[in-house]
Amino acid sequence: MHWAAQYIGLPWSETGEGPESYHCWSFVRMVEAKHFGRDLPPIPNPGDLLPLARAFRDHPERVRWPRVEVPMEGDCVLLRCARYPVHVGVWAGPAVGGGVLHCAEAAGVVYQRPDALAGNGWKIEGYYRFVGEGA
Repeated sequence: MHWAAQYIGLPWSETGEGPESYHCWSFVRMVEAKHFGRDLPPIPNPGDLLPLARAFRDHPERVRWPRVEVPMEGDCVLLRCARYPVHVGVWAGPAVGGGVLHCAEAAGVVYQRPDALAGNGWKIEGYYRFVGEGA
């Protein structure tokens, strides 16, 4: 069984302060720490999507995560709905076919391939790979 399967169905939480409920960023932080040994900083999950989009765009951590064209297991996937990137998940694949494990407000933690994401109104903005200190 793929490591991602254990998370499918966990509930979404606006505060992301679970231990077993998350918002998109708190879920990505937990997965990156537990499965890839990466400690990511907290980002708030405000109700206003524009500040969240700016936080994703402008956060200093982004320099350690350059954009890549072809995703690999553990890469962060930035998603947008309409104009702004406001959601994030983790690439899980190719062992499971390649898709995004993410925590969505209406569904909790789900695994979706790119075509299913599009069917739910999400567009992949980009794939981002950790390169470490001083990138």
